[in-house]
Amino acid sequence: MNDKKDDSRRDVDNEADSDSEDLASRLNRETAVVAWSEMIKHFARGAVIHVTPEMDLIEAAVSIANDDSTAVQSWLQSGVVRRASDDDARDWTAREPNFWCVVIAPWVLIQERHPDSKAAMPRVVH
Repeated sequence: MNDKKDDSRRDVDNEADSDSEDLASRLNRETAVVAWSEMIKHFARGAVIHVTPEMDLIEAAVSIANDDSTAVQSWLQSGVVRRASDDDARDWTAREPNFWCVVIAPWVLIQERHPDSKAAMPRVVH
């Protein structure tokens, strides 16, 4: 009887892992590189979440989508994920950087793309 319980528990765990992978793949396909000028309207409504370069944007998006409050709280406390501030907006307006972004409604998660980044840059939306 215990073997059957263990098997069903493994099946549930495997499904959860598979769902997270599917969500991560879907979210990765839904990302775009967007100019700051396109993000201003989202910043104005308080919906921009800044993800620092040390954090994986898709990992953050999956955790927010799955309501993983433990992970999100930890990232908020460490500052690797946070609401964009007025100082951020002033800096970005002066520099006009591009961001890798993904929407997890009502949030728009953004991560600055640096010009010296080795990653391939998709088409920028203006």
